[in-house]
Amino acid sequence: MTEPRSGRQVRIAAHGYRADIASVGATLRALTFEGRDLVVSFEADQVRPAYRGTTLAPWPNRIVDGTYSFAGEQHRLALTEPSRAQALHGLVLWQDFAVQDAAADRVRLAAVIPPQAGYPFRVEVAVDFRVDADGLHQSVTGRNLGVDAAPWGTAPHPYLTAGDERVDDSELLLPAASVLTVTADRLSPLALESVDEHPEWDFRTARRIGDVFIDHAFTGLRRDAEGMAEVRLRGASGAGVAMVWDAACPWVQVHTADLPDRALSRRGLAVEPMTCPPDAFNSGTDLVVLAPGASHTAGWSIRSL
Repeated sequence: MTEPRSGRQVRIAAHGYRADIASVGATLRALTFEGRDLVVSFEADQVRPAYRGTTLAPWPNRIVDGTYSFAGEQHRLALTEPSRAQALHGLVLWQDFAVQDAAADRVRLAAVIPPQAGYPFRVEVAVDFRVDADGLHQSVTGRNLGVDAAPWGTAPHPYLTAGDERVDDSELLLPAASVLTVTADRLSPLALESVDEHPEWDFRTARRIGDVFIDHAFTGLRRDAEGMAEVRLRGASGAGVAMVWDAACPWVQVHTADLPDRALSRRGLAVEPMTCPPDAFNSGTDLVVLAPGASHTAGWSIRSL
């Protein structure tokens, strides 16, 4: 039998949650709770559209112009977002991960980023998915297998859905005090500013998204007593979905999925907890530096409301 376009398929399930994982990009292809979609899915034999559910590593978001300096060396990456001349979303998007361990309610996938032009570091990426009564839990661990320190960052790329056809009618709670403004043409970072100055992106009190465009990184996250941040998306029916993460991700990218293809546009809300902001390979902000042999883990959860 021919393997599906999105790679080997693994289904895990428990307590009403069911997740379909695809090996290409260590992708969360589908997630449901008692039959209700919590993320925008795609078919197993489909080439993954719009980064749905993929794992981002060794950087999330954009590296401006695909160039950066690290440890005194200048590096140039392929411009994987050619329309904006940016290096977008890391190097494992289309890498086929090996399934290392699987059970009814969990699976681990792993791949090694080989040294290459623009990123001459050898880093193992291990991605764990698990479901329990509290939802789906994903963690990403980067481990430096090389002899030189390596820059590192990671994030997921699910499009959350509360069941509405478009995100416009969904209510969003995004408890972030600051937003990273960007250029209109290339979405390159400009400045970190208070959402008080940008009320269109102030969702500290839950409200309807409407027609606002969001493709920005947020920080200054309100956290609970256990240090957890939470974004909530709720539909007109009252049902919804939440994403939760700890201090390993001080940033979150939120995107209303405004895409040229009407069939894909604004069909879900991308919520991407990030270990570092866009262009961190240049700014150094919250950049993880993996010493030889060292590892770093970040994780997040998605649950039904």
